Amino acid sequence: MRGSGATLGLYEPGRGFLYSTPTALKAIASLACAVVVIAWRSPSTTTVALLASSGALLLGARLSPARILRMLLPAAPVLVVLALYQGLAQGWLRAFVVVGGITACLLAARALTLTTRTQELLDGVVRLVRPFRRVGADPERFALAISIMLRSLPYLAGLFLDVRDAARARGLERNPRVVVTPLVLGAVAYAHRTGEALAARGLGDGDSDSDGDSDGDSDGEERRSTDPGDDRP
Repeated sequence: MRGSGATLGLYEPGRGFLYSTPTALKAIASLACAVVVIAWRSPSTTTVALLASSGALLLGARLSPARILRMLLPAAPVLVVLALYQGLAQGWLRAFVVVGGITACLLAARALTLTTRTQELLDGVVRLVRPFRRVGADPERFALAISIMLRSLPYLAGLFLDVRDAARARGLERNPRVVVTPLVLGAVAYAHRTGEALAARGLGDGDSDSDGDSDGDSDGEERRSTDPGDDRP
């Protein structure tokens, strides 16, 4: 299976100053970038956000400009279509504001995930969700769900690339069923394997099993008490 972790922005070792920056500070900066480009939609704001996010990757993560552009390739088709639509409908300056803002947010998010270990991200999520424990939230389960998502996305992306290449090798890349069917079957099989692995570790069972066992035991005791054979001295 082809790996896609780098494409999706997962952690990669490096020596830039972002690697030693606290996770909370990087998360706040990434969130601030999104808030700024949404709240103040202007060409100057978008330009500053693009320069700040790309500069963080250039200087803080020591990535080359070519590498930063390659990171945007998965989102390039959507960004191009959106830029054409916005440019034709509302003008090219508006297209720059919208698409540039989205690009800045993507780069800011990549700066966080590329320079922060997955476990540190999950620990941060647990600390963030912990206050909601009073209303029934389970921070550990929430972090587990995010961990599964982070593992599933690269697998599914690699599965899609493998299926597409196999269809292209047979000259069937124009048939969507040839690509979609193996992709869906592979995703379902992966979900089943993940569920079985969680069940084997006792995760996700809840209290239903224990309740069921206790009910079964009480039913068994009832049957034994009503069994005529139990009346023997």
